[in-house]
Amino acid sequence: MNYNMKRFYGIWIAFFSVGVVCAQSDPISLEECYRWAKENYPLIRQYDLIRQSEEYTLDNASKGYLPQVAVNAKATYQNEVTKIPVSIQGLDVPTLSKDQYQVIAEVNQTIWDGGNIRSTKEVTKAKAEMDTRQVETQLYTLHDRINQLYFGILLHDALLNQNAILQTDLQVNIEKITSMMENGVANQSDLESMRVEWLNARQKEVELKSARQAYIQMLAVMTGKNLTENSILQLPGDVNPVTSEIRRPELQLYAAQDLLLDTQNKQITAGLMPRLGLFVQGGYGRPGLNMLDNDFSPFYVGGIRLSWNLGKLYTAKNDRRKLDTDRLSVNVQRATFLFNTRLQLTQQNTEIKKMSQLLETDNEIVTLRSSIRKSAEVKLENGIISVTDLIREINAEDQAKQTAVQHRIQRLQAIYNYKYVTNN
Repeated sequence: MNYNMKRFYGIWIAFFSVGVVCAQSDPISLEECYRWAKENYPLIRQYDLIRQSEEYTLDNASKGYLPQVAVNAKATYQNEVTKIPVSIQGLDVPTLSKDQYQVIAEVNQTIWDGGNIRSTKEVTKAKAEMDTRQVETQLYTLHDRINQLYFGILLHDALLNQNAILQTDLQVNIEKITSMMENGVANQSDLESMRVEWLNARQKEVELKSARQAYIQMLAVMTGKNLTENSILQLPGDVNPVTSEIRRPELQLYAAQDLLLDTQNKQITAGLMPRLGLFVQGGYGRPGLNMLDNDFSPFYVGGIRLSWNLGKLYTAKNDRRKLDTDRLSVNVQRATFLFNTRLQLTQQNTEIKKMSQLLETDNEIVTLRSSIRKSAEVKLENGIISVTDLIREINAEDQAKQTAVQHRIQRLQAIYNYKYVTNN
């Protein structure tokens, strides 16, 4: 078998080995990792807690329209009681007892509360919406962490493939030098130099596999999936971002905060309104409603009641000013977020352009380095250069290929970082 055929079969075996590993499990996509990480993160349970809290608060607010029942009881003793300051011959005017007792049950039915219950419901819904958006914002940051792990694994996969090709090239050259030694045109030191490079490549393979395993373990913890060293990740599509429109969940959070401030302003207005309702009182005591009857007796009173708490007028102005201050704070936070996000977009866009330009020359560099390495192998056969010179060219070619691989993965990561920044 000639030298070129050995190289071909060596490279084919290296890729076949990777293919066997791939067949052991279905490839994992980046979108799946996003979804798994979100489902696995403990904060996801906060959604149910927010929903339950909203339901309980709304249910309690609705019960404000139900009749409200209150029971009061009292026993008193007083040093004086009301007396009629006249005496009528033949008429015994009763005198009230100084110890008096009374039990009263009162039922109140709201007719109009100035919109207080309605505004309380609106505030509750707005608060739940804001809390939900806050959770979404926190969960969205998982995308960035997944990107770091996912593309870190892809980079190590690519470097491992390149390392396998390098080991095959070195093994082929070891066999070639062994054949040259049999013909007396190479010596033992030449063979040992090539074997040292092959062993270095083996060590590099161990380091890359160990680093990849660490990334896999961290991704397994993030996603809650049983990922192993045989787990294969799909290479995401190489598509340039088509829009710079920012759709981050933080913007929805700021909108929810604005909505909450609007509903709180309505609640202040509702607090200034009068209340109108019906009431019924029923009781038993001494005396009853008849102040001239000193015996225990039942009684009842019913009617309509208007109440108006004017004390809230004192604080309403400052309450609205505080809401205005809170609104300005939200606007500042939104403007700051957009400023920083656009700055990140500029950086990521620059990174994408830089990597694209580097990739344009990477292929040419790899082609030239491969040609130089092949020429060096021919020169070694003819005794023009030494094994050390060939090793230098093999390493230079390998470094060029590694650089091209890194640039390709880095460009992909920059694209998906850009997508993370915009949420598109």
